[in-house]
Amino acid sequence: MGFFSKTCEYAIRAVLYIASQSQEGKRVGIKEIAENINSPEYFLGKILQRLSRAGIILSVKGPNGGFYLDANGLNRPIADIVITLEGDEIFTGCGMGLSYCSESNPCPLHNEFKKIRNQITFMLHKSTIGAFNKELLDGTLTLKK
Repeated sequence: MGFFSKTCEYAIRAVLYIASQSQEGKRVGIKEIAENINSPEYFLGKILQRLSRAGIILSVKGPNGGFYLDANGLNRPIADIVITLEGDEIFTGCGMGLSYCSESNPCPLHNEFKKIRNQITFMLHKSTIGAFNKELLDGTLTLKK
């Protein structure tokens, strides 16, 4: 079980795969991405469409088309992917899912969960989309389950 929703998991894995291929000057199609991240093609297509509309990834239609990232895209934080698909709830929400939880009215998990949430927020805002390219290309890191 992952920390993110399935949509968000597939999105992050897809964008990191696209980034690794973009560094080598390639554009990649949905089928190739789906095979390399173990994702259902149709579901992935919907996710990539949303990311493309939001400007997270770029696409070109036609026989030499596909998805890719430019230098600006490679330097964006991974948090942008999460926010595009799920909003900022992961960075601000209650660990128990309560709507009334706050500093002045905390839930039982508030103080401990706040520490974890802050670490995740920091990591996702600090890590760029292109940061893992070398390790993905040399096989040190994987995007498949």
